[in-house]
Amino acid sequence: MTSNAASTELADAISPVLPYLRRYARALTGSQTSGDAYAAETLEAILRDEASFDRSLSHKVALFRVFHTIWHRSEALDAGSETGLKDTARKHLNKLTPNSREALLLSTIEDFTVSEIAQIMGINGQEADLMVSTAYSEMGNAIAGQVMIIEDEAIIAMDLEALVAECGHKVTGIARTRSAAVDLGRRTPPDLILADIQLADDSSGIDAVRDLLADLGDIPVIFITAFPERLLTGDRPEPAFLITKPFSEPQVRTAISQAMFFSSTKTLKA
Repeated sequence: MTSNAASTELADAISPVLPYLRRYARALTGSQTSGDAYAAETLEAILRDEASFDRSLSHKVALFRVFHTIWHRSEALDAGSETGLKDTARKHLNKLTPNSREALLLSTIEDFTVSEIAQIMGINGQEADLMVSTAYSEMGNAIAGQVMIIEDEAIIAMDLEALVAECGHKVTGIARTRSAAVDLGRRTPPDLILADIQLADDSSGIDAVRDLLADLGDIPVIFITAFPERLLTGDRPEPAFLITKPFSEPQVRTAISQAMFFSSTKTLKA
């Protein structure tokens, strides 16, 4: 196979799974800018050494495995200037069991199996399973705050409301349209916004969030969408936290814990 053909084959293998690496990296760092930078560094590493992309693995596992090599080499958890961590958030990260948060995100947000997590992180399956269960309790015990829900489907809104409450947070209210969301946010400013993309009156959850952030400042947002690829291009300002419809309970719980973890330090228990 010629070099050009091999490069084309590699690009074809990586392109479909690259948006999900961006999603994972953003959730891991709490920032689109930092997450996308790590994703770009992963691609550069593969271009320098194509053998690092293990074709015996699934394409997504192979890509995430290269990312993790770079992530651990950079000692990112201690690099506040790179990840955008605030001092309180960094202190909490340092209290967590090493690598447990990564394992949790791989499991719940990216839906990797325990075996695949082990391959990505270079550990055995038992260690991967223990890391996921440990992260659930450690992350859940660190955060509490007020959550606003923007969702036009009543059943989904009720499910989200129940999950948020079970996670130990208070729901400030549920809005079905852009205007209702803005009114609710102004009345009761939240620590976190959970927002669907398409709303009841054909308005946009993205526009609603933009209006709210203009009024309330930098509040973490988790977008919920059936088409995550559209918000994971890396070409424009995009969300740091994103979950896919239909979502699972662990996905919502983990996304909330991560978004809260990187939000205003007032939501972090000392």
